Amino acid sequence: MNRRDFMKAGLASAVALSVPEGVQAAAAAANEPKNDQKNSTLKKPAREEPFHLGMAGFTFVKFDIDTTLEFMQKLDVHYLCIKDFHLPLKSNAEQIAAFHQKLAAHGVTGYGVGPIYMRSQADVDRAFDYAQRVGVNLLVGVPNYDLLDYVETKVKQYDIRLAIHLHGPDMPDLYPDATTIWEKVKDRDPRMGMCLDIGHNLRYGADSLKDLKRYHTRVFDMHMKDVTGTTKANGSVELGRGVIDFPEYVRIMRKVKYTGSVSLEYEKNMTNPFEEIRESIGYFRGVCAAVK
Repeated sequence: MNRRDFMKAGLASAVALSVPEGVQAAAAAANEPKNDQKNSTLKKPAREEPFHLGMAGFTFVKFDIDTTLEFMQKLDVHYLCIKDFHLPLKSNAEQIAAFHQKLAAHGVTGYGVGPIYMRSQADVDRAFDYAQRVGVNLLVGVPNYDLLDYVETKVKQYDIRLAIHLHGPDMPDLYPDATTIWEKVKDRDPRMGMCLDIGHNLRYGADSLKDLKRYHTRVFDMHMKDVTGTTKANGSVELGRGVIDFPEYVRIMRKVKYTGSVSLEYEKNMTNPFEEIRESIGYFRGVCAAVK
């Protein structure tokens, strides 16, 4: 079967879920509206999932918030992890209120902020204050190891969950994989957990699907991407074109009752990513619909 047939079948009934190379060809075409539906959004599966499909703000680092929200509205994606290039850390109350109004006008909720890097106690203070002023209860952050005791006091003070982001082999000395984060937080306040980037984790040689099973109680957010292999040399590709088993990924999320966001972070072509993002969102929704 080709990829168009997979997408269509995914919206109707269960299908064979081994996806051969030929299936990878044309999800963008499968998602392309008919001539009389050019302004319609992509259709979502009828099934209600325990998790939320969203977008990682970093995907749109080269685009302003208006372009980002207009595209998300077309995709019918309603959750965004806010990056500070869209809403600066120094934003005042009026700017934050205007930002939320703009999100609401496009049917989008800012569910968290970050990733935010923390190299000093002042960085930690600034990050938690920002999250509180923005009005979210999830801070995706990357604090230095020697700051974790101080970070824990802020988690308790603000009652904001911290999801530590991993970067695989690109930052091997600071949270390279899920196991490293788990070891750092497992004995700390339960509001300290991880943002599991399934692509970076795999590129470090870890098994992202097994790690989701192992550590799901501390997985507060996920950055979803596909990659071409299990080493640093392997890069990001559209969902379904790489090596990650997305049908099994969906099964595990349902089994562990994951209720956080699953945010696509697309890093292959960041200057003009729109058709690839459309393809990836359509593929993931087709898998969700097809998997029993």
